[in-house]
Amino acid sequence: MKQPYHLTTLFTLLLITSFQTHAQVKVKTTTLTSHELTVLNQLGSPAVVVNMPVSQLLNAPGNEALRSFFFTPIKDSTVLKGKKIAVIAADGFEEIELLGPVWYFKQLGAKVDIVAPKFVSAPERYGLQYPEMSKTHIMAIQYLQPVGWIKFDRTADQIKVSDYDAVFIPGGAWNPDNLRFDKDVIKFIQDFNKSGKLIAAICHAPVVLASADILKGRKLTGYWNIQVDLKNAGGTVLEQAVVVDGNLITSRHPIDVSEFSRAVGVWLASK
Repeated sequence: MKQPYHLTTLFTLLLITSFQTHAQVKVKTTTLTSHELTVLNQLGSPAVVVNMPVSQLLNAPGNEALRSFFFTPIKDSTVLKGKKIAVIAADGFEEIELLGPVWYFKQLGAKVDIVAPKFVSAPERYGLQYPEMSKTHIMAIQYLQPVGWIKFDRTADQIKVSDYDAVFIPGGAWNPDNLRFDKDVIKFIQDFNKSGKLIAAICHAPVVLASADILKGRKLTGYWNIQVDLKNAGGTVLEQAVVVDGNLITSRHPIDVSEFSRAVGVWLASK
């Protein structure tokens, strides 16, 4: 029986992908019956995605200030000299929300570590296949599209509160879900909050703080879809680009990256 067009195309792409990533992922293959192929056709969907290239974001109407933030040279590269920042992130982090602030903090002289949960593979029955680099890298997305990988420096079970002056959590559609499930991450956030040191979170990331149960009585903001979760966790949500409440700084969206980054820089520079 002739395979339906889109399934044939899918298998061709799978073959190409398997060949290109052979060193990272070993794909098991099997012969499928016509019935199985028919079922597979009903379990899949066309590979059409929406993404958010950084260049397009910076050039979008209304984002002139964001573009200027990145393209205007930093005058003083010692503002945050001696400060250490832990960026806690997992697979699915929003690219510009991590790399943008990290670029800025480094430009101001801060030392930045990328910290990820310790890698634990999913049970075999889940059918997930991880590239080898998952043990040393985390996956970036642009909106909902995976776009690349960055290497992390340490894992959450290896860090102490005394190691850092601030913690920063980027957003992303599923990065926070990966983080809020990790016991080492949640314990670290709770201990860091008790120390009074800065905790900064943008977009979807404040839900990690909700899981850490540190939002009762706090003012904050976050991505629109999670604001009800922040309220349910005891927080007062404000519709602002940046909200600073004591040792907590939060923002809503990638378009707030410049204001968010500056707020973190000002807070740290004042200590």
